[in-house]
Amino acid sequence: MNRLTRRGTLALGAAAAGSLLVPSVAAAQTVQRRNISSFAMQDWRDHFETLGKGAIVADTASRALHFWSGDGSDYRVYPTSVPLTDELTKRGYTEIVRKKVGPSWTPTASQMERYPDWKPIGPGPDNPLGTHAMYLGWPAYIIHGTHDTRKIGRRSSDGCIGLYNEKIAELFKLCPIGTQVRVI
Repeated sequence: MNRLTRRGTLALGAAAAGSLLVPSVAAAQTVQRRNISSFAMQDWRDHFETLGKGAIVADTASRALHFWSGDGSDYRVYPTSVPLTDELTKRGYTEIVRKKVGPSWTPTASQMERYPDWKPIGPGPDNPLGTHAMYLGWPAYIIHGTHDTRKIGRRSSDGCIGLYNEKIAELFKLCPIGTQVRVI
């Protein structure tokens, strides 16, 4: 009579778990350029000839914003929200042309076509631009904060790059007007 004992059950479980771990161990040995939070690692030299006044790479695939100071001594990575679709995503090179604490928000023409009841919103907790905004050389594209923290790490914007309010306040202080920006 073959009877399954507690010890036998444990042995079977250990054997099964061991066979399941082999693929995981093999996969873990694959070298990838990613850190623990899954942000794709970036090097400013892959994107700019010099750091200039500073540099930002907004990586829409990994939903991260990379910042380097002009002298290269300060490097930071921030989680972001990114555009909902590729059609809303403008990619390429630009720079920060204006900065505003307590920005007002006005719907763009394309937003008004889709949502005719939207109205401009002044600074405050209902403003989708959060507490700080850094305007890019492309009209209607902004790196800004958000009061809705659920948006960070997701495709949720109509073209802008969003950060937690405390992170945009930090980045705002670090970036002079003229900081170069690349959206990839």
